[in-house]
Amino acid sequence: MKWTFDWLKDYLKTDLSAMEIADTLTRTGLEVEDLIAPVAPIAAKIVECRPHENSDHLHVLKVDDGSGTLRQVVCGAPNARVGLISALAIPGCVIEGHEIQSGKLRGVLSDGMMCSGRELGVNDDHTGIIELPKNTKIGSVVIECPTVFDAGITPNRPDYLSVRGVARDLSATGAGEYIAPKDNTFSVSGKARGVNIKTEKCRAYKLAEIHNIKMSPSCEKIASRLRAIGINPKNAPIDATNYICYDMAQPMHCFDADEIHGDIIVRLANAGEEFTDLFGNKHELVETDMVIADDKGILALAGVVGGSRGMTTDKTKNIILESAYFDPVCVRKTAKRLGISTDASYRYERGIDPTITGPALMFAVKIITDACGGEIIGFSASGNDSPTNPVIEYSPSIFIKKTGISMSDDNMKNILARLGYTGKMDGKVWKIIAPSSRVDVTIPETVVADLIRIYGYEKIAQNEKHTIGDAEPYDNFDFEIKKSLVGRGLCECRSYGFGNSKIEEFVSDKPIVRIANPIISDFDTARNSLVGGLLTVAQENEKRGYPDINVFEMGTVFDGDKPNEQHTQICIVRTGVTSPKHWQKRNRSVDIYDVKADIVSLLNGQSFTISTENPPRWAHPYRYGMIMQGKKKLAEFGELHPSVAKKLKIKTNVVIGIVENIDDLPKPAVKRKALKLSEFQPISRDFAFIVPSDFPAEKLIAAARTASNLISDIVVFDSFEMADGQKSVAFTTTIIPTEKMSDNDLAKLHSDIIAVVEKKCHAKVRDK
Repeated sequence: MKWTFDWLKDYLKTDLSAMEIADTLTRTGLEVEDLIAPVAPIAAKIVECRPHENSDHLHVLKVDDGSGTLRQVVCGAPNARVGLISALAIPGCVIEGHEIQSGKLRGVLSDGMMCSGRELGVNDDHTGIIELPKNTKIGSVVIECPTVFDAGITPNRPDYLSVRGVARDLSATGAGEYIAPKDNTFSVSGKARGVNIKTEKCRAYKLAEIHNIKMSPSCEKIASRLRAIGINPKNAPIDATNYICYDMAQPMHCFDADEIHGDIIVRLANAGEEFTDLFGNKHELVETDMVIADDKGILALAGVVGGSRGMTTDKTKNIILESAYFDPVCVRKTAKRLGISTDASYRYERGIDPTITGPALMFAVKIITDACGGEIIGFSASGNDSPTNPVIEYSPSIFIKKTGISMSDDNMKNILARLGYTGKMDGKVWKIIAPSSRVDVTIPETVVADLIRIYGYEKIAQNEKHTIGDAEPYDNFDFEIKKSLVGRGLCECRSYGFGNSKIEEFVSDKPIVRIANPIISDFDTARNSLVGGLLTVAQENEKRGYPDINVFEMGTVFDGDKPNEQHTQICIVRTGVTSPKHWQKRNRSVDIYDVKADIVSLLNGQSFTISTENPPRWAHPYRYGMIMQGKKKLAEFGELHPSVAKKLKIKTNVVIGIVENIDDLPKPAVKRKALKLSEFQPISRDFAFIVPSDFPAEKLIAAARTASNLISDIVVFDSFEMADGQKSVAFTTTIIPTEKMSDNDLAKLHSDIIAVVEKKCHAKVRDK
């Protein structure tokens, strides 16, 4: 969205500079991407004119531009001569969309360009350079080049697509006083043709019929503003529709009345009906396309583009002006299907103010009749243009819950009033209505967003004593988990909430949640797991020569397409080797125990068991485990299945750990007790048990831990296969006494550990 500073001042009384206005807009939600202060063409006198030695029509000029040093310019105009005062565009000037630069023309330096009337936009003369009066001051500005704002508009703020909307918002910030425009009224001499709306996709349609106009250019104010934002002025009727599109965000269209047969009809197209737009492109329409038609056929695609029949030309004498409200979804579907994007469709797609169709029409009539004269035959209207904003039940207490800072009720009322909100603002629950231009405001949260951006985002950091929302003591639990994983050498990944159905089909057992209208083909699902995204990360890194990565992601995954069918998952992926090559140590590949340790670090010392049953699709069937608490699965870890690795073309080894739901992880106490160290030295004892060869060592450890709460750590240090399908597993147990232990006490604990393991695991202690 572009507009000029002087245009903005039509609706905003302010003492701020353009830069201060840009800063204010960016601070309150409208990012000004560029502030353009173009170099203006100046008057220059030709003091020398000689033929170009390498051309039969070019001249090499020496011109006086008032700087005290003559400037050399190559020019091909036939009227270039000594003594002529003309317009000089020095390097940096933008003429007809092109920036002038110094350069050589056929081997001779040209440090600027002499301009014609058409290049300056003041007339259509392009037969030679413009000839200025002899009393024109050398070096003076020939035409003003206003400062231009270029802002990026987010889809939720269609009111910013008008200069008036920007001015209204600035006035709410205290940047100036909003100047409300006056409505225009006219007397009519007859009756305009009628309007017949045959579809609910058009809420309101208004037209004005003007006869006997004299096609003329727009006034310089409108023409210069359109040129500044990149629109070439054509004639007053067409310029009026373009100007109002930016001024009020109301798209309009101008028809040649003599080409229209009967009344205006707004209807849906017939399947297979053909339409030729004003650029000469032919389109085959479908039943969901909305059209403007007459008794003879289609005149325009509603809200998208005009047609070749009925378009305004320089020979037009009688016109019909259209101002309407079309359904945003209908316009968007047609525009996207046909691949057409216009200023009109851009605005209709986002939703316009339904109440301005009438004022916009009156404004356009004034612009056209002031420039072209003519007789206003009459006006016609159909439909309902009343505002549709819902009544929002807003509780002032929600503000601190959503932002973490407090604001008085009076301050809220003041900001809302400046933004144009109305309604009942008292009691515990306010019933408020947003201005008709704010079609994005439908829920209390959008009201909060409006309040905080005007109040100032920077004030959030100054109110750290407040707690955001209905905060529980564990609001920073996510951050603590991330810190823990980063401390283990993992880097955090952040990705989109979308997934690839082709990958999910062979890595996930969950239902695939497909997206009806994906942004790109690779993101066609609402992801049901983080595994696919991180495997893609591993794939891309290996492809670029980085096979060793250690990453994790914490993010939302979707169980279905209904509200609350989602939860937060953690996924850890390690690939390659544990550390770079080094002469002092031997390197090793990552294994499943690395990711198991990552997950165990998040359990805050809680006990668990390991199960190896029912591995998922992504996991190697014999190198996989689940971390269980009773019958509840907390997490899983394993090595990537070779078939999955082959499909993804991953050659290095990959191990994966998943915490399915972050809510299942134990949360630390709000106030942790001080760590009490035992005054007694730790005691270690070794044990060895014989179990079947397929029995997990983890179950031995879990059983041994239950023997006493004095056991602080158990580590497996030896395992080997024996005859008859048996194996020996040896582990060392660390015991930290809390009081004096005699030899008998230690012997009893030793016996308790053996008894528990033999009973729970059907193991046999190894004597030798």
